[in-house]
Amino acid sequence: MNTNKKRLHGYALAGAMWLSLGMVSGCAHGPVTTVTGYSATIGEQAADTAISMIGMPYKYQGENPSGFDCSGLVRYSYLAAGIDLPHGTRLLKQRTVPVLLTDMRKGDILFFEQSGKQYSHVGIYLDNNRFVHAPSRGKRVREESLDDPYWKKHFLGVRRVS
Repeated sequence: MNTNKKRLHGYALAGAMWLSLGMVSGCAHGPVTTVTGYSATIGEQAADTAISMIGMPYKYQGENPSGFDCSGLVRYSYLAAGIDLPHGTRLLKQRTVPVLLTDMRKGDILFFEQSGKQYSHVGIYLDNNRFVHAPSRGKRVREESLDDPYWKKHFLGVRRVS
């Protein structure tokens, strides 16, 4: 198997494992759990989960490895780290607090505007201005750079789970 096929096979196996363990509830939305504090370890775990989902397909309202939208990827990644966040960019904004750009940490949530809609897209910060997100229909979860002119123009800010 070539390297890309091995990586995709590994992603599929990881996703199947989460699904078989019942860690993800598909598109069903249960009550949101109150979070009492942020741990760098939790953010790092969420970011690592998001990285492991690179290559998975985009799916509107998706929040599992069969397909993700942007906030579904954030929800899934944090759920794997033990934090139950809501699905939806506006709800994520309500559950997070602003962070200075100079204080960004792995696992912070980046917010963007798209098509003139404020806070309509999110990604998970990695490091060195890199982030992971589920872009749009027909595309796959991927890593991007905040240095890219498109993302620079549409970037609104960084927030952290509170």
